[in-house]
Amino acid sequence: MIRLLIAFSFFFLIQAAAQDFSGTAKNKLPEIGVVASDAISIDKEKEIGDILMKQLLSQSGVIMDPVLDEYLNDVGNRLVAQADNVKFPFKFFWINDRQINAFAFFGGHVGMHTGLMYHTENESELASVLAHEISHVTQRHIARRIAAQNKTSPLQLASLFGSVLLAMADPEAGMAALSATQAASQQFAINYTRSNEQEADRVGFQMLDKAGFDTAGAASFFGKLVEKYRVQSKPPQFLLTHPLPESRVADARSRQDLYQRKNLPPSLSFHLAKARIQGRYLFSAKYNIEHYIASLEKNAYAMREAAEYGLAIAYYRNEDYKEAEEVLSPLLESDPENLFYLDLATDVAIALKQIEKARKTLELMAEKQPRNRIISLNLANAALNEGRSQQAIDVLTDYLLIDPDDALSYQLLSEAHSNENNYLAMHQAKAEWLALLAAYPNAIDELQTAYNYAKNNNNNIEKQRIRARIEQIRDDQKRLKSL
Repeated sequence: MIRLLIAFSFFFLIQAAAQDFSGTAKNKLPEIGVVASDAISIDKEKEIGDILMKQLLSQSGVIMDPVLDEYLNDVGNRLVAQADNVKFPFKFFWINDRQINAFAFFGGHVGMHTGLMYHTENESELASVLAHEISHVTQRHIARRIAAQNKTSPLQLASLFGSVLLAMADPEAGMAALSATQAASQQFAINYTRSNEQEADRVGFQMLDKAGFDTAGAASFFGKLVEKYRVQSKPPQFLLTHPLPESRVADARSRQDLYQRKNLPPSLSFHLAKARIQGRYLFSAKYNIEHYIASLEKNAYAMREAAEYGLAIAYYRNEDYKEAEEVLSPLLESDPENLFYLDLATDVAIALKQIEKARKTLELMAEKQPRNRIISLNLANAALNEGRSQQAIDVLTDYLLIDPDDALSYQLLSEAHSNENNYLAMHQAKAEWLALLAAYPNAIDELQTAYNYAKNNNNNIEKQRIRARIEQIRDDQKRLKSL
């Protein structure tokens, strides 16, 4: 049974936790600004958000897919560019889960479930959910709710946030974690605050319109949620805590009349992203092969290119590499700089032992789009599979200069250094990857091993650098414990 989890579920669970600690529930929210800042500063909000994101990366099904990440962040940042009260860069990420859900938390982090993407029909519907989540962050609803709890401080609550966040990404594991907390008995006794949802809807509509999306996407998606709710014999527990009333759908439809409708053409990137999610994450390869072949034969698709791309992915996952190449090649020829196609073409080429051709294509693309994450990671991967580990090291080291928090890069970098028998650098790369997952003791262990290699080589400069990095990670570990 698909669970319907309405936007910003995370906020309401935190709200319940706040009520448990304080014993009071105030419906009147303070204005944005001074009062919210008294509860939690922008810097503290970002710090907590970054720590929670690291914990989420280490404990649940966060998808590390550069192609999907780039697409989601492109749509999200188009909306953020039109938002007010943006205090920090936003980070949009995917959770591999069939539930219809999206959630936001401290520091501008917005999670989107693959199940939600699967049930959207166009980019404006997807953007409407993102706009709603962005609005919760920019309006500082979490901080404002905390400010309304007289006896609660964010540091008291922060120990609970990790379990709550995990519950949003992986309900079974998350609820097991929540059962060990003092607030467990109160998690579903939530005073649902409609004013926050209404404010997020209103601000989100404005953002959606300014960013060039069709505001009708919000009402159409809300309508889908209501219809799915009706056919369920037993609504999910989370839906009971913050239901989607008919009035909210009606409000959305009324609000869209205030904006000029936009008859937008279908977005190829949206449909390619949706096909990638279905092909890689939601259904079996054999099912997808049958599905896309039938869709193409019956012309039952939104965009033919997306259906063909989905079929190529299905063939690849089924290890039918030649069939995947036959379907993908015409797409790539017609659109040689499409990063969806290039990424899959690299995987297919590696499987067919045609790596040199793929590498040279990616090298040309790297000249046109230097330090692009998709191109850089695919080029490094191709170089590794071709036995050109030093090239992979050079590409990844260069990319990490602009994105030092990319976990995939450190994983590939560790492998490349291992191939070059540079074990000092290999352990350093592993340490950075583990630190990004908040696995601080393991990261320190890797650095201490690296230190031993530096000591054996009489590399005093590297020894000093490693000691300094160990102290930094220990400081991060102390900050985590303090929360």
